Amino acid sequence: MSKEKPYLTAPDPKQTKFPGGVPFIIGNEVAERFSFYGMKGILTVFMTQHMLNAAGEAAYMNDAEAKKWYHLFTALTYTFPIFGAILADVVLGKYRTILWISLMYCLGHGCLAMMDVAPQIGMPMKTWLIIGMLFIAVGAGAIKPCVSAHVGDQFGTGNKHMLTMIFNWFYFAINLGAASSMILTPILLAKVGPWLAFGLPGVLMAVATLLFWMGRTRFVHVPPAGWTQWKAETFSPEGIQALKWLAPLFLIFVMMFWAIFDQTGSAWVLQAEKLDRNLFGINWLESQIQFVNPILILTGIPIFTYLVYPTVGKVFKLTPLRKIGIGFVFTAGAFALSAMIETWADAKAPEVSSALWAGMNQTGEMPTSLGDIVQKARDIGWTQDQLNQYMSSMPSIGWQFLAYLIMTCGEIMVSIVCLEFAYTQSPKKMKSFVMGVFFLGVAMGNYLAMGVNMYIEAQIEKTGSSPLDGAMYYWFFAGAMMAITVVYIIWSQFYKGETYIQGEETQSMLEAESIAETS
Repeated sequence: MSKEKPYLTAPDPKQTKFPGGVPFIIGNEVAERFSFYGMKGILTVFMTQHMLNAAGEAAYMNDAEAKKWYHLFTALTYTFPIFGAILADVVLGKYRTILWISLMYCLGHGCLAMMDVAPQIGMPMKTWLIIGMLFIAVGAGAIKPCVSAHVGDQFGTGNKHMLTMIFNWFYFAINLGAASSMILTPILLAKVGPWLAFGLPGVLMAVATLLFWMGRTRFVHVPPAGWTQWKAETFSPEGIQALKWLAPLFLIFVMMFWAIFDQTGSAWVLQAEKLDRNLFGINWLESQIQFVNPILILTGIPIFTYLVYPTVGKVFKLTPLRKIGIGFVFTAGAFALSAMIETWADAKAPEVSSALWAGMNQTGEMPTSLGDIVQKARDIGWTQDQLNQYMSSMPSIGWQFLAYLIMTCGEIMVSIVCLEFAYTQSPKKMKSFVMGVFFLGVAMGNYLAMGVNMYIEAQIEKTGSSPLDGAMYYWFFAGAMMAITVVYIIWSQFYKGETYIQGEETQSMLEAESIAETS
């Protein structure tokens, strides 16, 4: 009987070089993120432009309904990390949790790829969509806290100074996969169909799983704590103290950031439909515009790491909590710009709507929504070039590119910083659990966005109008972000925490004389 090859269960404290397992984690992350963002990036457009019922007839969702489903899926994806974290920390360990749950992830992509054949067997696409999204939400969600924590586990006392760099490059890998998928999958959806647009991300998820398995002998496999030890450590004075400070940070303050940021895949996609998308000589698809964010991340990470942070650091100490607060202000600014774009678009929409309706030789009562008229043009076979002749007088998509630039600055200073902060501020045996709490904040932000859109949908059905129509929708979230920021600035003055690194004894992060500097 063959004996299983033993794995390292803790990083070598004498190791000062780059851990050998990290390249496999990074490769896995590129492929997995292509898979996730490839399908997520086209969800809104699929639901509003490609959905068919069991008879093969159009069953498109309206904007509020599509945003509701989009944010429900995103919220579920970030709810399951707390369960994946407990599974990893208590029972399986991070490696086995990631490997096994990834198979469910692959199954979800298979369901989405099958949507093309659903009407042929008398089933609506929506059934396959919901099943596929549920499997992906469980799969993607359950492995999320484990992957980030698994990266940190590879570092010990000797090479802990590389942690900031590796978390930046880890985020770089995320956005490399996201950028490439957001450019490609919208084209596949428009030119080929759902089977390939959703099928290719499924293939990449299988590749991600294979890459992760190939790195198994090079990883540090931190063993699960077991229920008794995990419970004791989680509810120990150290664990309670960590959760006392991190839970409000992630579940209240950072939650609002995600309520806004994740609308780049819903509200901003729908807004892009109303803009002139001819820019740099390219007729952009509305869902392709999302690629701007990962591209800006790829360029922004080294700029912030090697230029912005060192430069600002010469003026005042730029602590993690200060970075997060500044990121909140950028986020509110990005949505405020979106509100202005919406105002400009709404002012031009009646003129463009009338010209477009006349250009299609349509009779009868004209729809009030420019989006409905554009959809009518698509239904009767108009090409994007034909639509562009009328949409060219709408505000340029370049304004939304600028909004993405501002939003990306916020993301770099909030999301990346929080990833490292969640790892370093959590006790050793509950790092995946704390990552789960961080992701639960993402979920709560999306539940908030979903709830707002459910309310809007209900009011439209009841009264025929939206209480947050047009630019008011964006001003609502921008105002909420600024209000949260004010409270956060006050709260951060009192923050206290500890730094925990695998293979190293607990260090005090905040000495009494430096408490003020951290806030």
